Amino acid sequence: MMYVLDTCVLLWWTLDPENLSPLAAKHCKNIDTQGACIASVSLWEIGVKIQKGKLNIGMPIRSFVKLLSQVNIEQVPVDTDLWLESLDLDWEHRDPADRLIVALAKQRDLPILTADNLIREYYPSVIW
Repeated sequence: MMYVLDTCVLLWWTLDPENLSPLAAKHCKNIDTQGACIASVSLWEIGVKIQKGKLNIGMPIRSFVKLLSQVNIEQVPVDTDLWLESLDLDWEHRDPADRLIVALAKQRDLPILTADNLIREYYPSVIW
């Protein structure tokens, strides 16, 4: 089964796997064989936090993105269709990154790996 990773799970899977729930960690072990995808907005979120000094991943964001290209994670560009899908969500949540992550999962009919309670309350197929 393929998954959509939210930004926190992407960071935890790559840098701090002990922060994953046991179930999420089990599913992350399958990424190399089954694949996963992320909305490119997650990379932007990480980059912004690095620039603001709120996150240190031990490397520049471009190096992190290059490392991700070597594993079975599809980096899905945020295009017009995905933006429109995010607008169609019947969800009051205002964070555009979270809306795009959910829209991607909905568009592809995939579960989301996330610890985010707001996403977990809204989207019916969440693994945590």
